[in-house]
Amino acid sequence: MLDLPTLSNNGITLKPLTLSYANDLAEACQDGELWKINETSVPEPDKVIDYINTAESMPDRKAFVVIDESTGKAIGSTSFHDILPFAKRLEIGYTWYAQSYWRTHVNTTCKLMLLTYIFETLEYQTVGWRADIGNRRSQEAIERLGAKKDGVIRGNRVCRDGVISDTAMYSLVNSEWPQVKAELTKKLNENY
Repeated sequence: MLDLPTLSNNGITLKPLTLSYANDLAEACQDGELWKINETSVPEPDKVIDYINTAESMPDRKAFVVIDESTGKAIGSTSFHDILPFAKRLEIGYTWYAQSYWRTHVNTTCKLMLLTYIFETLEYQTVGWRADIGNRRSQEAIERLGAKKDGVIRGNRVCRDGVISDTAMYSLVNSEWPQVKAELTKKLNENY
């Protein structure tokens, strides 16, 4: 299975998620009361330790903590999951940031670092994303990255409220990466 690197760019660092970041993440998820969003995987503040332990115990998930270098604090998390080494495919998900970081350079920076690592270091062929069909904000964020919508899987997930929901699936393939990398780099240089 993959060993996670430490990645750093544009004032953001990604490191392997450990329990040492539990207090920061408990604070981050309260910024916007993110655990109340039905379609997300953000933990309740008092369940952050369980969230980290679950991430560490999943055999096909490798989780990062997202750190704002200006404060040294963890502001969210993201993961590689559904890792298929033989197919050279994985998904990026379980992504969340404190609400005050939404629509800033953070998501674009994180995805640029992760995609560069996946395509240029690991030499994987495909990266996937998924979002609840009702979570339009997440779908739009994935689309802004340059991913293509593959379709919808019907009835494959249960939301926090117990409702069974559909999942929108997206992907990016290696041949699309150079153009996407150029666009993400340009976006960061122009907007942030």
